[in-house]
Amino acid sequence: MTLPLIPPMLATPGTLPPTAQDARWAYETKQDGQRAVVYLQGDGTLLLRSRSGDDITAAYPELRPLGEALRTTSAVLDGEILALDEQGRANFQLLQSRMGLAHAPARAARMAARTPVHLVLFDVMHLAGRSLVKVPYSRRRGRLEELSLEGPYWSTPGAVVGHGTEALEATREHGLEGLVCKRLDSLYEPGVRSRAWIKIRNMHSEDVIVGGWLPGKGRIAGLPGSLLVGQFAADGRLRYVGGVGTGWSEAERTELAELLRAGATDVCPFDPVPHVASARWVVPRLVGEVRYSVRTRSGLLRQPSWLRLRPDLAPQDSAAHLRDDV
Repeated sequence: MTLPLIPPMLATPGTLPPTAQDARWAYETKQDGQRAVVYLQGDGTLLLRSRSGDDITAAYPELRPLGEALRTTSAVLDGEILALDEQGRANFQLLQSRMGLAHAPARAARMAARTPVHLVLFDVMHLAGRSLVKVPYSRRRGRLEELSLEGPYWSTPGAVVGHGTEALEATREHGLEGLVCKRLDSLYEPGVRSRAWIKIRNMHSEDVIVGGWLPGKGRIAGLPGSLLVGQFAADGRLRYVGGVGTGWSEAERTELAELLRAGATDVCPFDPVPHVASARWVVPRLVGEVRYSVRTRSGLLRQPSWLRLRPDLAPQDSAAHLRDDV
């Protein structure tokens, strides 16, 4: 390869910039997909590398025509590979069926016909033989948009300068994962998690009912490593919605261990019984509140973390009920 290998710049979790600095930032929709650095040699070929540097080109055959989009101009681009649901929103669960197929091209081709991906482009780090990593974001973004990279399986969505509060609210209203704030004067820092890029993830919170747990390992052996939680379906069954393994202090973990031991039972309270190895069941009487990003199509909570116990709520009186659209 004649193009330089450039690991992707990473964003730091945070909050919106101060209002007084709003005009110094651009705002892009945070996408829930697989990060990819795109190498266009200018000879019609395409190379995709994951965040870890692995060659993932063969996993996404529908993106190969992008190699000819700039004709003889070479480029290194930054983007995110998405799988879109019926509403046109990124769905990581759908994407998982496409990931990991770089060494199975025949299967990748079949999956591409069934679940095509879409590549969102948001930066350019090298263009026509010239490095752009020391060029400010605002100018890089302008160069990227001038390339007019729009196709059947790729696009270059716009960025909004200023109006951060409104941009974040728009992502919430449309059920999107969140927002990435990028300082207009920021340089591209390969492989660095930089404060010049800030990511804000939209999170939801709901009540859940604890129906089991998994033992911790190492220093937390004998204590809960994760809680198995559920919510009531319309027919009254307690449906499993996932395992929660983060969000506790040491004192809270110890308190939970005592409550779980007191409620131990040999009967699984979930219907249907989830396939969770080494699960220990409890009488479903503890209500807690969790934070999560999105639900999968099967109703599981993605990236859940524990917020607090709700001793003020009884299971049947809580808001721990599955949504009708799950």
